[in-house]
Amino acid sequence: MGIAIAIVAVVALAIVGLLVTARSRATTGRLSRETRKRDEVAGGSTVAETVAPDDEAAVVEGAGEGRARADEARKAIGAGGSAVPATAASSTPAVYEPVDLDELGVTRRQFFNRSILAGSGLGLGAFGVAALAFLWPSAGGGFGGKVVVGSEADAKAAFDNKIPFYNAAAKTYIVAYPKADLPKAKKVSAYTPPIIAGMEAGYVALYQKCVHLGCRVPWCSSSQWFECPCHGSKYNRVGEKQGGPAPRGLDRFALTVSGGNIVVDTGLLVLGPPIGTNTTGQSPEGAPCV
Repeated sequence: MGIAIAIVAVVALAIVGLLVTARSRATTGRLSRETRKRDEVAGGSTVAETVAPDDEAAVVEGAGEGRARADEARKAIGAGGSAVPATAASSTPAVYEPVDLDELGVTRRQFFNRSILAGSGLGLGAFGVAALAFLWPSAGGGFGGKVVVGSEADAKAAFDNKIPFYNAAAKTYIVAYPKADLPKAKKVSAYTPPIIAGMEAGYVALYQKCVHLGCRVPWCSSSQWFECPCHGSKYNRVGEKQGGPAPRGLDRFALTVSGGNIVVDTGLLVLGPPIGTNTTGQSPEGAPCV
């Protein structure tokens, strides 16, 4: 839950950063409110606007004014005065007109900055949604949670055919456990209270994965054992190791019986019993498959 909260916080911060940056970009090139107020009080901008001449006559007139100022400067120097001519009074200051945003449009830099921020925001948002979907528990159940594998009647029908009851969603074999062997099982420290509770209900839920290298262990109908085809590990009917390189018996899940249905908690994996455990005393009942 902490990871989910952190992801939501990162996505929210990215969205806030995107909005703040977009707002600051929108005000680029505009005078502040305080600056505009000072200009209004002063009667306009203090910077005189320089207008470029539009035609040849204006250029000639400007050149004549320049020669006149030069003549005045020479006369002033000859008379012993200052070499700097008097500056003509400036014309009326130009009033600043704010830039029309529609006319200005979006600059190249603004376009790329906003595109990068938008792409980053979308990427973080998609990652956050995917992470939440991964972390959020499945409403319908599935491996890693509690799974209703079937009814007791379904399991009994499989046992009558001398095969385990298998459920693919839980990746589990349901096998019968003889109640007469419960006193032996209770002496095995690896059989925790949740496993013993399932045995008392008459069942054991075995994880399908071999504890040697992880192959799926099939059921051998002739020997009535679980026999791994990868490296030859063998387990009796209740998943206790009887041969091969496996370091222990098959791992198992806690189970309960509710309303005639068998419910396996695949989120609670219990390691299998140690080598040498054989609470049922079952020997091979036929030829091995491996």
